[in-house]
Amino acid sequence: MLEAQKLGASLQEWRIILGLTQELVAERAGISRSTLIKLEQGAGAKLETFLAVAKVLGIADRVQEAVEPLNTDLGRARSRLLSRQRAPRGSS
Repeated sequence: MLEAQKLGASLQEWRIILGLTQELVAERAGISRSTLIKLEQGAGAKLETFLAVAKVLGIADRVQEAVEPLNTDLGRARSRLLSRQRAPRGSS
C-alpha cells in the first residue's frame, strides 16, 4: 500500500472510530465530500486539506509531533544544524 493510501486509510479509520460521517467531517473541514473521499482513498490532496481533516478529527497535534525532528534521537543529535535547539512545547 502506498504511503498516501495508508494516511488516507488512517484518516478514514479515525473518522469511523469517532462515529463521524463523511458529510460532517467534510463540512467542518470546509471541503466537499468528494474531496474527503479522495483523501481517504489516498488519491492525493493538498497538505492544507489533510491538516484541516486532521484538525476536525482531533489528531492535528499528533501529526505535528510525528514530524517534529527534535522529537527524535537523530534530530536532537543534529540540532546544531538548525537555528533552533529545542522542540516546541505543546500548547495548552
